[in-house]
Amino acid sequence: QVQVVESGGGLVQPGGSLRLSCAASGSIFNIYTMGWFRQAPGEQRELVATITSGGNTNYADSVKGRFTISRDNAKNTVYLQMNSLKPEDTAVYYCKAEVVLTTLPVGPYYYWGQGTQVTVSS
Repeated sequence: QVQVVESGGGLVQPGGSLRLSCAASGSIFNIYTMGWFRQAPGEQRELVATITSGGNTNYADSVKGRFTISRDNAKNTVYLQMNSLKPEDTAVYYCKAEVVLTTLPVGPYYYWGQGTQVTVSS
């Protein structure tokens, strides 16, 4: 019913920047909160940043001042601009969307993307 697809990951040197994108598609009536999470090897998945449909944002302390989350409601897309990247930012980054469907039952339901690898290394 709903597909969530991330893109934009890759290999970057410490201090560099990357921009992740996440697009949701399918039987979508509305999307409430969208967010980015990450999971490093051997670690639990953790919240990076979230943004509501009204633009309210929330960040993990470890990324405040370096990462910026934004969204385009018309495109059902969320972005994560990552600056001043550090080796400890290396992880698989996942997108999550809280979706109200066009079909019954409408939800909302949470959908995850497949993840995109971000590696920060010299």
